[in-house]
Amino acid sequence: MTDSRRHAEISGGGFAGLTTAAALAQMGWSVRLHERAPELRAEGAGIVLWNNSLQVLDRIGATPDLQSRSMTPPAYETRMNNEIQSQEVLEGIRWRTMTRPHLHETLLTAARESGVEIVAGSEVVGATPDGTITLADGETLDADLVVGADGVGSPVRDSLGIPLKRERSRDGITRFLVPRRKAELQALEPDTEWDNVIDFWNLDPRVLRVLYTPANDEELYIALMSPSADADGSRVPIDLELWTSVFPQLAPVLQDAAGIQGRYYGYQTTRLERWTDGHVALIGDSAHAMCPALAQGAGTAMQNAWTLAVAATEAVKADADLPGALVEWERVERPYTDLAQDRSQWYADTREMAKGNQFVGESVETALYNPTDPHRHEVHA
Repeated sequence: MTDSRRHAEISGGGFAGLTTAAALAQMGWSVRLHERAPELRAEGAGIVLWNNSLQVLDRIGATPDLQSRSMTPPAYETRMNNEIQSQEVLEGIRWRTMTRPHLHETLLTAARESGVEIVAGSEVVGATPDGTITLADGETLDADLVVGADGVGSPVRDSLGIPLKRERSRDGITRFLVPRRKAELQALEPDTEWDNVIDFWNLDPRVLRVLYTPANDEELYIALMSPSADADGSRVPIDLELWTSVFPQLAPVLQDAAGIQGRYYGYQTTRLERWTDGHVALIGDSAHAMCPALAQGAGTAMQNAWTLAVAATEAVKADADLPGALVEWERVERPYTDLAQDRSQWYADTREMAKGNQFVGESVETALYNPTDPHRHEVHA
């Protein structure tokens, strides 16, 4: 390496990798990010971010771009058989909805403007604890810090042989981005506030759920949940007759969804024995994939990306042992992610979200966390 600055190699160009890259670069590191796909783009439909990740976006300077095509809905509404169970206005809780492509573009812009070298079509197939990565073509690259942000099937993690446990749930979802069609929905249900996030549940006689999430003025994110054992409910493209028979008030947007191939994703939780090995740290789905019940998969990834960058930077500035600093980073920060994983898994297993009023107590502790507050562990002790 010719650059005299500390150097990081990052595997994965998703939310976790881009956030880590931008943060490290802004803290003075030289950073190279590898994405195995031929171009950087986001998969999926929509997303909800909470205070923990929004604080990170503030710090890397991405908030103005994010605000341009995102929104904060008036309330999170839960319905059972189309009867309202709760309308949570989430007072005092910072949150925002958006499309995944918009968030990805926002983070990509932040990383590029921070000086990150981004290499598309570059596949990292492994790493060693001393900070060496191996690419698919056999080339090896050395770094002071290696970050595995390469998803649930992480080659970086697997090359290190870190033990993991994976829990699968009985349900899964298919996600879509469709036009809002607010006027058409309003005509079907004039008394509904169609700017709300609305969680439509039916448990009897058949388990089906539609999470309706406005992402901005033009785009709507809908997630259709069914048990994996339900062949018709989990079919893609969706069985339009089935879904509109259960949710007739959503017919205009379900018709749009029926024209999209989609993909059914089963819920799963991945728990690692450890997130670090020497000069290598794992974040995002490679370290802590979780069920989407609390919408904290990306949130905890971005939260951990920021705190990792801070911990690594402080260690090198103090000429301290970096592997030791990474172990300490995990010890201090992991409990907030473990809590989100546990609560998300519990909600997936029990379907308790159908009762509403879930954004209280432990269920919002991670959402309320501010990873950028240097005194946060004194506050949360």
